[in-house]
Amino acid sequence: MSLPTPTPNGTALVTGASAGIGVEIARELARRGHGVTLLARRADKLAELAEELRGHGVRAEVLGVDLADRSARAAVPEQIASLGLTVEILVNNAGLSTLGTVASSDPEAELQMIEVDVAAVADLCSRFVPGMVERGRGAVLNVASTASFQPLPGQAGYGACKAFVRSYTQALDTELRGTGVTASALCPGPVETEFGDVAGFDLAETKAAMPSAMWESPADVARVGVEAMAKGQQVAIPGTLNRVTAMVSQIAPKRLLLPILAKQHPGMKA
Repeated sequence: MSLPTPTPNGTALVTGASAGIGVEIARELARRGHGVTLLARRADKLAELAEELRGHGVRAEVLGVDLADRSARAAVPEQIASLGLTVEILVNNAGLSTLGTVASSDPEAELQMIEVDVAAVADLCSRFVPGMVERGRGAVLNVASTASFQPLPGQAGYGACKAFVRSYTQALDTELRGTGVTASALCPGPVETEFGDVAGFDLAETKAAMPSAMWESPADVARVGVEAMAKGQQVAIPGTLNRVTAMVSQIAPKRLLLPILAKQHPGMKA
């Protein structure tokens, strides 16, 4: 098994733990006996979840941090060390998206997305993976998306961000072979969470555009992700149809695929 055995002072750092998939990953890890450190901007929501998770008999700590802020990210290791904790599991789940064409985009919103979806992933891995390697134990789960398997007109920046996360994670896991540390990329398809609301999606319209078999619950996605860490699985895609769609997206000629995606994507109508 690639998940380290829980220890009293070991913790799983879960970013974006205030809603959706992040909440469920934290719950799944706590059920398995791992202490958790919950990180997001909304500390009040984190406190509620931490209280719940302590019911599993594990430590649950809260860090209110804006991952778009580089100086705030840099302070995270010291904050965790001050709690007497060691990060043995790192879950980079925090993410956001913009919606619409590049020609209609807001530069500040685009750069904030890149800071959270890309820079924060690389930053936290660079800060915590060396300690895992030194101890010879640890696991990383970076949340990408099925959007990582093809360019995405209408969400060009988001698709590119998630392609980075998947590529980065696969390379990282290969580098880590033989160290006792693994890295897994979780690539969910559509999931009903706050993510779509924040990005500006119309949920009814989005659901109508995608087969119901593609939709997975946050809890199911979380179980797939944690199990991927446990197995040392490099890439995990929840849902049979999503796995098939990802495979087809990789082999289909982009000159044929991209016009179809552009026609269907709500971001192209904005």
